[in-house]
Amino acid sequence: MPIIEIIVDTKGQSRVQTTGFTGESCRAASRFLEQALGTVSHEQLTPEFHQPEVTQQSSETEPT
Repeated sequence: MPIIEIIVDTKGQSRVQTTGFTGESCRAASRFLEQALGTVSHEQLTPEFHQPEVTQQSSETEPT
């Protein structure tokens, strides 16, 4: 299950952390939060980022 966490420290600095995403999907999912919170000062990519994105394929066949 994909999760997006917003962590705010005692100094008011915020961090967006994603888990359960693969590839670029984490950036797409958290983009609106990063834009709302302001300038990105640091980015640390997780091992999940480097995994290929999983896409679901349909196994439907055309009627004969």
